[in-house]
Amino acid sequence: MRSLVTAVLLAGTVLPGLAASAPATAQSREDVWRDRQDIRREQRQLDRARERGDWRDVREQRRDLREARRDFREDRRALRDRRQWQRDRREWRDDMQRWRAGHRDLYARGGWRAPFRYQSFRVGGRIAPAYYGPRYVIADPWRYRLPGAPGAARWVRHYDDALLVDTRRGVVLDVVRRFYG
Repeated sequence: MRSLVTAVLLAGTVLPGLAASAPATAQSREDVWRDRQDIRREQRQLDRARERGDWRDVREQRRDLREARRDFREDRRALRDRRQWQRDRREWRDDMQRWRAGHRDLYARGGWRAPFRYQSFRVGGRIAPAYYGPRYVIADPWRYRLPGAPGAARWVRHYDDALLVDTRRGVVLDVVRRFYG
């Protein structure tokens, strides 16, 4: 019994990502649409429970309806934030090109190399943790006028590119090609 408890505690400390995973947020309109469908379904179930007169069931259905509405609001807010971030990103790219023209010394190439070959990453693709380890994180993105990284995302250098990576999932959120070139 003692070895089982020790093994569980050890697994919890070594693999914290598996022990407590973060809730997912809306990534598309389909998620918000599904949440609306959930609200309608929960409302129908609440109406049926009221017709039957089972007050325990009514209480449970009210709770389910509240949770469905909360999920809908959270997903809608996340989608709105994502859209705003995309608009800001477009504006930032235009400003960035003008600003870089006058500050070329900040973006000097230098002798930066990684222990792996160059790959051209795309937005939405998954990458291995070796590509966004602490060694490659851009510690001061404001110096380069990079927009703020939302949540657990970090700006990472990959040869001459700057990647915005969600460090929890390993998903590339943005790519600025030839950023240092």
